[in-house]
Amino acid sequence: MKNCSLRMPSCVMAGTGSVAGLTDIINTVSARHIALFCDKGVAASGLLEAVSRKIPASYDTYLDIPPEPDYLQVESLLGQVEARGTDLIVALGGGSVMDAAKLVSVLLGAEYSIRDLLKDPAQACKKVPTVMIPTTCGTGSEATCNAIVLVPEDGVKVGIVNNAMIPDYVILDADMIRLLPPGIVASTGLDALCHAIECYTGLKANPLSDLYALEAMRLIFPSIERAVKEPEAMDAKENMLLAAFYGGVAITSSGTTAVHALSYPLGGRHHIAHGVSNAMLLAPVMRFNMVACTDRLAQIHDAVFSNDSTLSSHEKAEAVVSRLEAIVRALDIPTLSSFGISADELASLAQAGLDVRRLMVNNPRPMTLDEAIAIYKEAL
Repeated sequence: MKNCSLRMPSCVMAGTGSVAGLTDIINTVSARHIALFCDKGVAASGLLEAVSRKIPASYDTYLDIPPEPDYLQVESLLGQVEARGTDLIVALGGGSVMDAAKLVSVLLGAEYSIRDLLKDPAQACKKVPTVMIPTTCGTGSEATCNAIVLVPEDGVKVGIVNNAMIPDYVILDADMIRLLPPGIVASTGLDALCHAIECYTGLKANPLSDLYALEAMRLIFPSIERAVKEPEAMDAKENMLLAAFYGGVAITSSGTTAVHALSYPLGGRHHIAHGVSNAMLLAPVMRFNMVACTDRLAQIHDAVFSNDSTLSSHEKAEAVVSRLEAIVRALDIPTLSSFGISADELASLAQAGLDVRRLMVNNPRPMTLDEAIAIYKEAL
């Protein structure tokens, strides 16, 4: 066994209605003043009111958290929280809200700034405990030590990674995603699938990450299309919510690969939603990687679909990649060209993706500039 480690939140509550446990969490940590992070869309859905009723303490609500925030916007949010004070941060939302909450939790009262963390994430130290309540079914931010921010002057997204940002408490309540629009179920659900399959096929994969990555895929493959196309299929949505968490746990022990690396410039330059950009690149990258991880893809086939001894490892790997392609088609994921991206820009995007070395070094197959360009062309 290779050396490996796994970190995860200290307390996870799951199940329909489990958001009621927020009251117990607040009482357990003796929090007197809460910073409740959310966004305007989630607030308008009525979820914010439902959660705020569970808070037996004074609280301030912060709603101006944009999708895919840049580090300057996080700095502004930090200033607002510092002015009002807090001893517990509750994040109700998707990946952007949870990432912002995790960053503020290590920046409140710190001598370092977010700019310092962009250069050296190792200095982060938790200042305020956090509670994560995801309202999508894919980012996995509720489980990870990662926070992604846009650096606008460079047109790139950067991942700040430090174990201090692993949430303290997580509440997985399917009621929080009951009314999630189908398009967001699709994009965030495919993001969760990316996490699971990248962690399982990446060079850093290990027995600890494999456990969570495989279970996430067992839940996602049979559930994602139903969760998108059948709004009342709460069993499928519950599977997706749990799978998203499992995928996040796998990231803390293994890590994502070229799908995420190549998606970062799409978000940084064109503000394409993270889940959408990953979904567009998932099948092309996995088809490129297949020659280097045939056995791992075959293992996914055996665990998720069927252990058919009449099929070769190559045939099983091909079946998994073909299934990915079919899911992306069925869920109507857009193409790069629909965002106004032309072939002339692909070389620049490809180089920016290759420069995300933190992720590219985990990819099972080395990738050249021409190969990265070819992957983008497939997504056009």
